[in-house]
Amino acid sequence: MPGEITIYTDGASSGNPGPGGYGVVLIYGRHRLEKSEGFSLTTNNRMELMAVITGLEALKIPGSRVVIYTDSKYVADAVEKGWVFQWEARSFRKKKNSDLWIRFLKVYRNHKVRFVWIKGHDNNPENELCDRLAVEAAKEPALSDDTGYIAADENDNLINDL
Repeated sequence: MPGEITIYTDGASSGNPGPGGYGVVLIYGRHRLEKSEGFSLTTNNRMELMAVITGLEALKIPGSRVVIYTDSKYVADAVEKGWVFQWEARSFRKKKNSDLWIRFLKVYRNHKVRFVWIKGHDNNPENELCDRLAVEAAKEPALSDDTGYIAADENDNLINDL
């Protein structure tokens, strides 16, 4: 069984929604991997979650011990406070980003993951790097489509579920 793997993540969007990106840094011993990708229309929370998913999906050995450092209270609290498991029990009814949470849970359950919330823009070198990767990815000329993003319909709260 390998030692502990450290993952730093960050997400960004210019506008919410707007173009966005994520940045990830994986560290294991002397090995290091940086990943990023940009999307044409997305939200900050989707990019924060996508960063975590991408980091976990990059791991090759099931059962790895992982510490994820994130400045996203949305992601860290959803997992550490158990909210995402309650959402799952209710089939993510009326929850945003359910496509990503389902994808997250699939890969999360393959490892022993612990989240550590860190303050963003607080001179943590790896978090600052993830932020730069995310922002730069969002500025690329050819951005991917965030196929799971669904723009909120301002009339959603006026329509009963069918």
